[in-house]
Amino acid sequence: MKFHDLLDVMGHLGKLMLENGAETYRVEDSIERVAKAYGVARVDVYAATTAIMITITTPDNRSLSRIKRIHKRSVNLDKVERLNRLCRETVSLTLDIDVVKETLKAINLRPDYSFIVDMLGYALTTSSFTLFFGGGLVDAAVSLFIGCVLKIVDTRLSKLGGNPFFITILDSASVSVLALLFLSIGAAHDLDAVIIGTIMPLVPGVALTNAVRDLMAGDLVAGQAKMTEAVLTATCIALGIGIPLSLGGTS
Repeated sequence: MKFHDLLDVMGHLGKLMLENGAETYRVEDSIERVAKAYGVARVDVYAATTAIMITITTPDNRSLSRIKRIHKRSVNLDKVERLNRLCRETVSLTLDIDVVKETLKAINLRPDYSFIVDMLGYALTTSSFTLFFGGGLVDAAVSLFIGCVLKIVDTRLSKLGGNPFFITILDSASVSVLALLFLSIGAAHDLDAVIIGTIMPLVPGVALTNAVRDLMAGDLVAGQAKMTEAVLTATCIALGIGIPLSLGGTS
């Protein structure tokens, strides 16, 4: 067994899981299970929001370590599910390391949804939540349009590589400005329902859920980091929405 290759595989697996929105305890548990499946005498894993540290002890009592830095984070539950499936298959069948490497590469290169599909998702989400929060059909139609614009703005800003919190502020501000514009021309009737519905794609629901699950699992550092990220994102949403409303004289 080439334990250096095994370390690379475990590091790559954990890195992909964290980058795509998996919980910290799931990442640590997956790496530990894979290591033991290949006969590692001892494995110590520490996963945080921005890094993974892995140390294994081989049967001949050698210690090997790897550190993987996490530079980006998103939510892609399709990839998380495929990584989980690969982990289970690796543990139960003890797959060849080269096969695991190729599968990890294929999962990483798996294309995301197209821009049109994403825009449709934004449109349906924003219009549905506007109806849910008491808006009428006209308000839902307005939210559908704003949702499409929100996706365009978010994609353009993300491609510029700016700070994600600053991008969230600008996204929220664009929603607020458009909602005020439609209200001023009489195209929207319930400003609150339109704004609340259209900001739902920005709400850090998955991050908040993962933070709570990590805290309950005992991963206090990772849980607090994710909770802080969720709170900061919510604050940025509030700032982006509130500034145009204040300037527009709406309370």
